[in-house]
Amino acid sequence: MEVAAASARPVLRVAAICGSLRKASFNRGLLRAAAEVCEDSIPGLRIDELDISDLPIINTDLETGSGSGTVFPPAVEAFRAKVCQADCFLFGAPEYNYSIATPLKNALDWASRGKNCWADKPAAIVSAGGGFGGGRSQYHLRQVGVFLDLHFINKPELCVQAFQQPPKFDSDGNLVDAEIRERLKKVLLSLQAFTLRLQKED
Repeated sequence: MEVAAASARPVLRVAAICGSLRKASFNRGLLRAAAEVCEDSIPGLRIDELDISDLPIINTDLETGSGSGTVFPPAVEAFRAKVCQADCFLFGAPEYNYSIATPLKNALDWASRGKNCWADKPAAIVSAGGGFGGGRSQYHLRQVGVFLDLHFINKPELCVQAFQQPPKFDSDGNLVDAEIRERLKKVLLSLQAFTLRLQKED
């Protein structure tokens, strides 16, 4: 019966977005681990990372037209299309100077222009870093999400203090801590349940 229920469950498309452009970013490592967890043990949840490195710095002079007819630079158009196709989002949110990293804020802004591609979709945030483990970035992202009509899960939260022992990541940014991986799985299960609930309500 459980196998049949799992196979009947719709496959949710999770767009994962890392706010850091660094290849060995701990936050990108969390997103890679999330994809592995879904493939291994969460039927019905599929993670695809969206590349934001090619997005130009937001400049409305690069737009033509207005409203629903606005045309964006090709990289922006491609990114916006992928955001629109996603069922929900998973943000890897590094903390830069107590706030959101510039690449992530830039991506949020581009996909909100004209038609707001983020609106009425669920999301979760994970982060890794020193001090509070990216906690300030998470709360600032939640504030931005209010205007974007993003619906963030409230719990569980995952803020990884990346430099504490035992090691959480290897030199390539891959997650190696089993406890953190289990906490990450709980975030993903919460995102899955919340997304299914909102889709049912629609």
